[in-house]
Amino acid sequence: MPKPQILLTNDDGIQSPGLWAAAEALSALGFVHVVAPRDQFSGAGRSLPSTSDGIITEQQVTIHGKGWTVYSVGGTPAQAVLHGILEIMPTRPDLVVSGINYGENMGIAITVSGTVGAALEAAAQGLPALAVSLETDIANHLTYSPEIDFCAAAHFTHKFARWMLEGTLPPDVDVLKVDIPQDATPETSWQVTRLTRQTYFAPVPPQRTPGDRRGPLGYKIEYEPSQDMPDTDAYVVRKSRQVSVTPLSLDMTARVDLRNFRKLFE
Repeated sequence: MPKPQILLTNDDGIQSPGLWAAAEALSALGFVHVVAPRDQFSGAGRSLPSTSDGIITEQQVTIHGKGWTVYSVGGTPAQAVLHGILEIMPTRPDLVVSGINYGENMGIAITVSGTVGAALEAAAQGLPALAVSLETDIANHLTYSPEIDFCAAAHFTHKFARWMLEGTLPPDVDVLKVDIPQDATPETSWQVTRLTRQTYFAPVPPQRTPGDRRGPLGYKIEYEPSQDMPDTDAYVVRKSRQVSVTPLSLDMTARVDLRNFRKLFE
C-alpha cells in the first residue's frame, strides 16, 4: 500500500519548532508535505485575504539530521492549505494536520485561531482535519521559544493522526481539535469535550503612548473553572490537566427546531 499523504501546516510560520515536532511525529505514519505561512500568522482564523501575495518558496531544512523539502507561502494558514492542495501536493491528502500551536485554542472564540482556521478550511475541501495546540504562557504565543517541550504534544499528534488515518470521523464531525496541557506527558489521559461558552482569552485595550498612533489589541486569560462544567475543553485542560479532544462541525446552524423558530417571527 502507498504511504498516506499528510499535509501539515500551522499558523506560527514555517520556522516554528512546533511545526517540526509535528512533522517528525507524523513522518512515522506517512509522507508529510509541509506547507506553512512564510510569516507568523496567529489569529488569522480561516481568512483568505486578497492582499496575500501567494508567493510559494521551496526550502531545504535539516531537522535532527534529516533533510526536508518544505514550502513557505505568502498567505494565511487557510491559504497555505489551499495552495498545498491545489498546487503543491501530487494528490489530495489523506489527512490535513494544523499545529502544533504555541498556545491553547479553546472555547467559543476558536474561530479566531489560525490553527483551527486551517483545519476548518481543509474540512471545507472534504478532507479529514486535525488541529493540535499546546498550552503555553501568553508570553510565548508569538515566539519560537526553545524552552517549550513539544514531546507530549507530538505524541498525541501521532496518536490522533493515526486514529484518523485508520478510521472515519462520524457524520457532522469535520475537525478534531486537540489541546494539550503544558505539563502533560505521553501517559496523560484524555477526554472528549465540548467548547466552553465562557470567555477564555479576553481582549485588552491597547497600551498607547503619547504621539504613537499604533495600538494593537492585547489579550489575557479570563477563565473561571469554578463557573464551568467539567466536560468542556477549557476545564479539562486548565483544571483537570488532561488532554482535551473536541469534535467540531462546519455547520454553525443553531441547534433549535427551525419550524418553531420561524413562529417567533409570525
